[in-house]
Amino acid sequence: MSPLSPLEQALHTARALVLADLVAGEVAEADVVSLVEEAVVQRRWWVEQWPDGVEFVAGLVAQDVQDALLDRFGRWPLCSVCGAGDPHALEVEPELGPDPYWVCHKAGVRVAAVGSLGAAGTGGAQPSGESA
Repeated sequence: MSPLSPLEQALHTARALVLADLVAGEVAEADVVSLVEEAVVQRRWWVEQWPDGVEFVAGLVAQDVQDALLDRFGRWPLCSVCGAGDPHALEVEPELGPDPYWVCHKAGVRVAAVGSLGAAGTGGAQPSGESA
């Protein structure tokens, strides 16, 4: 068996990180996992066109899944840092860079690395059911 290419390694890692966050939020249903697979397919094509972008794949897949969830189910992942006010979603930072993390822009804090929402205590953050 030959070793995985850097592209395949990055795609497998991105898939695993986003799935870990979905599991932490208890939203890893079959239709949501399908959104992850669709995002991975799209990002495979994107990295084939721009190989230097391979280190950005995890953050981009997380953003793609977040956007797809917003369109179909509502905001995800919800911020667990802000205790008051309207529920709002965390965002991926940097938008295009390595080592992505979830951030609350309202509080101005880094919440967790992509793939680590469960460790950050945000396991209960579920889609809001509303399209903001």
